[in-house]
Amino acid sequence: MASTLTRTQPATPSVRITDPFTLMRQEMNDLLSSFWSGNGDVGSVFKGGMAPALDIAEKDNSFEIRMDIPGVESKDLDVEVHGNTVTISGRRKEEKEEKGKTFHRVERSAGSFSRTVTLPCSVSEKEVAAEYTNGVLSVVLPKSEDARPKKVSIKG
Repeated sequence: MASTLTRTQPATPSVRITDPFTLMRQEMNDLLSSFWSGNGDVGSVFKGGMAPALDIAEKDNSFEIRMDIPGVESKDLDVEVHGNTVTISGRRKEEKEEKGKTFHRVERSAGSFSRTVTLPCSVSEKEVAAEYTNGVLSVVLPKSEDARPKKVSIKG
């Protein structure tokens, strides 16, 4: 039993928009939502570029960044920290073309990527630790002493 995946477009509004600025804003919103929602064919726009997904979590004394980067070797990854800015970059090597195979679909991308995020406060650059396991990069960024919460005693 074959399954078919179809993509439907939003219904056309019943009210015709005549204001050119409203029409342009709606067109831009539609373009950007299809571009970033994952429903659009982003690969055709970036031609092999990668933008790995990441999560940033905050604890009392640190931040943790987790990034999914399957198929990348740890030696091809780089983490740079400066103040409250973290840049993670790397490269997924292109697989060699195999003779005798006809590809009907190629969706996996290869090439370089770079993600830069700004954290709400500075981190202690010397204490940053990174680990890469099963295609997931985990970076622990301890907050600088000035950014850590301090308990204040109350006299009275």
